[in-house]
Amino acid sequence: MFSVREVITSRGSLQFRSENLTGFRCRISPDRMKRQIDQSQNSSSTSDGCPFCPDSILKVTPTFPDGQRIVRGESVTFPNMFPFSENHVVTVITREHSVIHFSRQQVVDALLAQTEALRRAEGYASINWNFLPSSGASIIHPHMQGLSDNQPSRIAEIYIGSSEQYRKKCGRIYWEDLREIERQSERYLFGDEILWAANAVPLGEREVRGILPISTLGEMENYADLLARGILEIISLYRKLGTYAFNMSVFFDRAGNDHGYRAFCSMISRINPNPASTSDSAFMERLHLEPVIMTLPEDLGKFYKKRDK
Repeated sequence: MFSVREVITSRGSLQFRSENLTGFRCRISPDRMKRQIDQSQNSSSTSDGCPFCPDSILKVTPTFPDGQRIVRGESVTFPNMFPFSENHVVTVITREHSVIHFSRQQVVDALLAQTEALRRAEGYASINWNFLPSSGASIIHPHMQGLSDNQPSRIAEIYIGSSEQYRKKCGRIYWEDLREIERQSERYLFGDEILWAANAVPLGEREVRGILPISTLGEMENYADLLARGILEIISLYRKLGTYAFNMSVFFDRAGNDHGYRAFCSMISRINPNPASTSDSAFMERLHLEPVIMTLPEDLGKFYKKRDK
């Protein structure tokens, strides 16, 4: 499923890994952990001016075309005011502004609310979560973001296309083969129906993937509880390892497609040596492999030409 080339240097070992299915590559340098640049949780406890807190959320957040928001348990879901997707929704997970421990029901309600909102749009859906500023979260108050577009993001496109090619070439489902290999590997963590393992060719620090037995968002409802349990288990693992911030994305195929693909949840822990800063690298950059840019290149050109006038 992947290849490893190990190089021994004067400062320790270095691994170059490549995933055979997609060609994704990474470099692993375990000795860098000795730098101890992880940080403890450092989130603001003040809710002053937060648009996601209970006294503001129903006043300042937009509504869906029917004039409503989706309310499920503590969660509130609405369209993103500043979207970077054809269909972009936000789910505020908790009433509390700064959260240390999430309950299973809070995560289940958020996942189901995201599912309900995204099913209103036909497309390639994903459910995403940036937690704390070093993960790219611009607002401390915990929230998930759902995207659905007519074209999949780069990583989903690669995996969906490669899954179809694997089935044509091998006559088997790649994800089922992967499950069996990971179950017997040192990377296996837990789970059966949803199998959780450390990704052999990680996209980020301590990447863990949960492989679901489904392909599309329409099948998600029956697995929200089990997925939430797994997500909380990985969050607990990260905290035992000393990090609090993380990114999470769950990638789905489009309804009606059959590419031999299986939805998967990817989580990575994030570090930030400057607790006062917000990272400009979030789930889109790190897990979807598609950067979100704020400045039009043409505007930058215009600014340069006018700068001395």
